[in-house]
Amino acid sequence: MSNEPTKVDAKGYWSATVKLTISLLVIWFAVSYGAGVLLRDVLDNVSIGGAPLGFWFAQQGAIYVFVALIFYYCFAMNKIERKYGVKG
Repeated sequence: MSNEPTKVDAKGYWSATVKLTISLLVIWFAVSYGAGVLLRDVLDNVSIGGAPLGFWFAQQGAIYVFVALIFYYCFAMNKIERKYGVKG
């Protein structure tokens, strides 16, 4: 077993990181602005627990999605770091 550092594919790592970050930002925008603002009138035709769905997304649903995105980002970054030999 050698003590040589493993070769890191920096270009591949940053490419994968940027791709992940941009895709999660698009989802974040779509949920917060799309469901909470743009599609609010359409979503308000459905209700959850007595509250219109558009209002629910603007007040609570978007927060749940944001928390899920944070956990997914952590999981995906760990996978990317292992794949490209980056020690976090």
